[in-house]
Amino acid sequence: MFAVNSKNELTRTYEQDALSLLESRRRRARPRTNPSVQAEKSPANVTPTVRGIPCLHGMSEWLQTLGHSDSDISRLNIIHVTGTKGKGSTCEFTRSILHAHGLRTGFPSKIGLYTSPHIQCIRERIQLNNNPITENLFTKYFFEVWDTLIDTKIQNAATTQQPPRYLQFLALLAFHTFIRENVDAAIIEVHQGGEFDATNVIQNPVVTGITSLGLDHLDQLGPTVESIAWHKSGIFKPGAPALTVPQEDGPSEVLHARAAEKRTSLTIVPLNPNLPTDSNVLGITVQRLNCSLALELARTFLKAKAPDHVIEPEDITIAMTDIFLIGRFEIINDPDGQSQWFVDGAHNTLSLEKTAEWFSDMTKRSAEQTHRILIFSHFSKDRDGLALLACLADSLVKQDALPGHVIFTTYIERADKSRTEKMDKDILPTTLPDLSVLALFAERWKATVPRGTSLISTKETIEEAIDTARSIGAQQDGRAQVLITGCFLLVGGALNILRCSSDI
Repeated sequence: MFAVNSKNELTRTYEQDALSLLESRRRRARPRTNPSVQAEKSPANVTPTVRGIPCLHGMSEWLQTLGHSDSDISRLNIIHVTGTKGKGSTCEFTRSILHAHGLRTGFPSKIGLYTSPHIQCIRERIQLNNNPITENLFTKYFFEVWDTLIDTKIQNAATTQQPPRYLQFLALLAFHTFIRENVDAAIIEVHQGGEFDATNVIQNPVVTGITSLGLDHLDQLGPTVESIAWHKSGIFKPGAPALTVPQEDGPSEVLHARAAEKRTSLTIVPLNPNLPTDSNVLGITVQRLNCSLALELARTFLKAKAPDHVIEPEDITIAMTDIFLIGRFEIINDPDGQSQWFVDGAHNTLSLEKTAEWFSDMTKRSAEQTHRILIFSHFSKDRDGLALLACLADSLVKQDALPGHVIFTTYIERADKSRTEKMDKDILPTTLPDLSVLALFAERWKATVPRGTSLISTKETIEEAIDTARSIGAQQDGRAQVLITGCFLLVGGALNILRCSSDI
């Protein structure tokens, strides 16, 4: 059983205590001048990744310290999902389909969903059925894990194991929550990769799935899409069926070889032509492909855990009606009809190519005069924001959807810092971006697109960027169509502002 301390838990709050302590577990950015230098020494008998200790290291021991065995994890009935593009959406689709089926049949009755990153609230990462866990539940389980694994007054003095870092802690918190809440199905999204990911502590998943593969996290998983496929297929387990969408020949060969190595079967799931055609969320081809994979994951799950159950068309219809993918191919209209906002979190080249394709398709459908505007931001120690911007620019050129005005901003939501901190303490990291990067974004855009195609602005906050876009639209005849894309911190802040204004 997990250790219970004598502290008065009623004095501990979600915002001031749990979120602040969780933020302290982030691995701070290190200079990239010498990426071969590791800040941590790898323990004996642990195979290091390119950068430091594998996130999987320590997970099993931490779970055991919390009182959770491999059998406890297996009883969660896990669907384990990885990929480069669409893994979060696929997990959401799978949850929605199983939930609709459970409402009709009684199984599964309680579904846990662990996904990342969050858009507006950290609790989005750990959900029960359709909703993020409550602040009270998050705080309760957070401190059960924290006090057992990290509080130095309670921690076993003989333990040499380093405490879990940010993503490791969140994965442990999710497993702990799902076990304590007695879920009868859990859908777990991999953080990145698979083979060495913290979530790969799962030994007996019911089924595993891989979404579309592309280049991302090259420092850890690269340098080729084949090496990325090797890492992703690390979630394959003996006897657990593995499913994937169609892939390019190179990664497909790797996936098949890894399936044989891991003693499991691999099934390629094509686009399902029978999915509903009247669903807004399925109006995008890539989402139809993600949903096709999700449907087969759900069917494979029920075949293993409830063989007499069949997913009926009504389950799919209800699931597609109920699902809402925050910040993923989302469209918001201003009440005055002057501005239309296209919001999509996209932080790798494959995602940005799909974003550009979607924006082009949507804006070309408009019969009225429109003016395209782009708001972009991406600050990350793991990804090259300038390279991502160049990819987006090239994709918009290819799609004949270049904006007339481009606005580069940060992930700082508002100029009023006290207001920002109050609203977004569980969104914003403590380290704010270097504003000089905005000028670099502007230079890269000018070097990538045809000269004179776009006017460029830089704004320190998301609120200023949105106000500027509205002002530009108001000065034009017609409607402003604004694409907001890049890091999920930008998307989360933008949604906070846009939803407030659209409710006025």
